[in-house]
Amino acid sequence: MQYDKAKDQFIQAWGTLGSAWGINKAMGQIHALLLITEEALTTEDIMEELKISRGNANMNLRSLMDWGIVQKVLKPGERKEYFTTGKDILELARQVSRERRRREIEPVMRVLNEVQEIEGDTPQVEHFKKVTGDLSGFTKQVDGALDKFIRSDKNWFFQVLMKMMR
Repeated sequence: MQYDKAKDQFIQAWGTLGSAWGINKAMGQIHALLLITEEALTTEDIMEELKISRGNANMNLRSLMDWGIVQKVLKPGERKEYFTTGKDILELARQVSRERRRREIEPVMRVLNEVQEIEGDTPQVEHFKKVTGDLSGFTKQVDGALDKFIRSDKNWFFQVLMKMMR
């Protein structure tokens, strides 16, 4: 397979995978392009490579920076802004986990804690408390596992992964 075809195929696949992370396809494609490019790219480089508008590129670059997976790079003597991403895949997974935890797990935990304050002693209320209590317990376990992963080093992560595969 030729480099250009492989690159395009990877960018398309990473864009599709991005939707599983909770980001849109264009964000995934921009991240993929930055991931496989050695040098930092300008917005214009990204627009040209992916055939997207300036507004689309700018909006998605800002979102990727909000996620903490793309950084702006300033080059001395240059007026243009450049963008890059880290190449450490484990660190990328940790950052995505941090952000998903902040955006998804923490708000659910707050709601589950709040609804436990429900008053009453009807069968409906008891059932509601049980289900939301079980969900709260499960969510706390998921949060704890995410926290361990986020704080882990490579050796710990791969040791746990190898144990799980046995």
